[in-house]
Amino acid sequence: MKQIPNLLTGLRLVLSVLVFAALLVIGAGRWPAAGFVLARFALIGFVVAAVTDFFDGWLARRWEVVSLAGAILDPIGDKILVCGTILGLLSVVGLARDTAARLNLMTVLLAPSALILFREFAVSALREVLAPMGIKLPVTFVAKTKTTLQLVALGALMVVILWPAWGLTATLPPAALNLAEGLYALAAAITLWTGLEYGRAAWVALRAKG
Repeated sequence: MKQIPNLLTGLRLVLSVLVFAALLVIGAGRWPAAGFVLARFALIGFVVAAVTDFFDGWLARRWEVVSLAGAILDPIGDKILVCGTILGLLSVVGLARDTAARLNLMTVLLAPSALILFREFAVSALREVLAPMGIKLPVTFVAKTKTTLQLVALGALMVVILWPAWGLTATLPPAALNLAEGLYALAAAITLWTGLEYGRAAWVALRAKG
């Protein structure tokens, strides 16, 4: 039972890679017949992976089985899930037949996606540089909220972008796309803010060390 949190983290890593691969295959457009199945798998896999992000840490703290492996793999799993899904969705959007819709989605998604990807890699690199100096950047509450908002926004975008895969006759209302885009923009803004917070914390710590 004590290994369950780490198993959930490992499951998130595996699902993150599979979700990215499924979206990439859809975006490539090589197997259109399997597109609906892959789209459904991508969304279900993403939701399961996102849920494990909460339960692995919660169970580890509740059962007092926090481990070094879990502490290392948990943020890695988060970043692979978020970054992989972003890149996968961008490839799917590029496949859209409607040129106007494709350009609109790409315009709306590119800037927030670039901000999120840059921040995630920049903070990871910053931690790597500071670690040999004995400087740590603890995860803040706002940063944890950021990850949750990213996952919710990406899940909403997956539903909207892959809407035809659900086989529903109802037309998706424009408000749904606006809501998903708004959530994504908000997630990007908070992501950027947390990156600036970490940068400031690193600057203060480096000045303290002289």
